[in-house]
Amino acid sequence: MGRETVFIGFGSNVGDRLDFCDRAVTLLSLLPHSQLLGVSLLYETEPVNDHAQPGDGWFLNGVVQIETDITPNSLLTILREIERALGRDEENRSGPRTIDLDILFYGQRIIDEPDLAVPHPRMHQRRFVLMPLNELDPLFLHPSLQRTVSQLLAEAGKQPEVRLLFPQPSTRYGSRPACSQSPGS
Repeated sequence: MGRETVFIGFGSNVGDRLDFCDRAVTLLSLLPHSQLLGVSLLYETEPVNDHAQPGDGWFLNGVVQIETDITPNSLLTILREIERALGRDEENRSGPRTIDLDILFYGQRIIDEPDLAVPHPRMHQRRFVLMPLNELDPLFLHPSLQRTVSQLLAEAGKQPEVRLLFPQPSTRYGSRPACSQSPGS
């Protein structure tokens, strides 16, 4: 079946957000049958009350790019397990959260199942998803909208506020995937 390129969004707005994000990325980097290709910079985002009541805490958000042959449904199960391991409140999934993990893209697949919709159904309206995605792969094509990530970002408007976290923490992952380094570095 071969490996697919998968983008996973992560976010935290409770407790030590940086630590939760770091631990989530670490766990994602350890997935079996998978390779971590890139981790975006971290963004601070005003909480959005569109489908949830996440509270007042600003989110830290980012995106991880992996290559994997884990099936979409198995991956969803693993992401739920990671959320649980990092203290996500299962009873109140739409409330404030220690960590939130979403499959944004799974290759060019379009999946519409009761508990799994890929591409993520609201991602094209969310700058906190599109900005880190645009950093990792601006030309990635949204399979159902047939727009690139950079086109979607240009069309997404400016609300809510999303800003680059400053200063960026030095984590064990470079902030950029190795493939985008300047030649000769």
